[in-house]
Amino acid sequence: MAVFVSPGSAGRTDVGVLGTGSSLPERRVSSDEVADVVGVERGWITERIGVLERRFSTQDETSLDLAIGAARAAIDAAGMSPMELGAVVLATSTADRPVPGVGVQLQGAVGAHNAVAFDVNAACAGFLAACDIGRGLLATKPHTSHVLVVASDTYSRYMNPADHRTYPLFGDGAGAVVLGRVPEGEGIFSVELGTDGRLAHYVTGGPRIPRSAVPAPSGDHYLKMAGREIAGLVREKFPELVNDAVKERGITLGEIDHVISHQANPRLVAEVARTAGFEPKQLVITGDYLGNTGAASIPIGLDVAVRDGRIRHGDTVLMITFGAGMSWGRMLMQWPSAAFSRPSRV
Repeated sequence: MAVFVSPGSAGRTDVGVLGTGSSLPERRVSSDEVADVVGVERGWITERIGVLERRFSTQDETSLDLAIGAARAAIDAAGMSPMELGAVVLATSTADRPVPGVGVQLQGAVGAHNAVAFDVNAACAGFLAACDIGRGLLATKPHTSHVLVVASDTYSRYMNPADHRTYPLFGDGAGAVVLGRVPEGEGIFSVELGTDGRLAHYVTGGPRIPRSAVPAPSGDHYLKMAGREIAGLVREKFPELVNDAVKERGITLGEIDHVISHQANPRLVAEVARTAGFEPKQLVITGDYLGNTGAASIPIGLDVAVRDGRIRHGDTVLMITFGAGMSWGRMLMQWPSAAFSRPSRV
């Protein structure tokens, strides 16, 4: 098991979020519809996991399409030109094709022609990993003033409609932030990322051999999850990540204004947050009407809380994530005075 802690320092604590954005497919799929597909009683999905509906992409909607919408919204919110971006970091584990990367195509689509662009695949934990990479670029490259971080996933394409354990959980969506330098003492305080590759079998998806070598569809591309084991890991790691964050910063749980967790399962998120000592009002929950949107769930939650006025200048925000690998992470930050707000575009 490897854990990487990226603490704040004179060269890194002055990086924060300047703008947020999100993009969702138009198609809404209720849990009653999903229940009929997977063959369970209506009401079972909402009672067990707390998801009322989710968004599914149409045949023509891609992870790139959603990423473009979220990226443009974040760039607009930051009040900047795409040409000011020095890097585009795209987190996804559902790329539309292996080559070229989604990030490269996104860079061209939004007109960020001065930016280097690449993808990061840490599954559902990809957004925080991508943010830490973006923060590092800003800290080490003086001529880079802004970094666009986008997470976009279309897991509905990889769900087995016959599997009632996974199909009800996921939805599609994209979220984005623009990172830039902020006043001293604001922005991102620290990031912790961890991985235990011995648990990689907990979540798998995609064929082990090239598609051209597969004579007929085998169902290998469907996502498979060890749900109980994953829930056990979340219950173990969530309070540890919270305790590490508050101890490192020297604050109390009550001084954290907003907790934005990966929306693996709304009921599970509420449970572990309560166990860790948080009040319901501190939680930002989007999984009830969006499901698990993969790496996009945290930036979507961040954008929702910014747009509805919950997150304001000076607020302390804790983000906690879990993903296949198995990976996990946290990021603690103070919402900067330089951040912009914007009307809803979702």
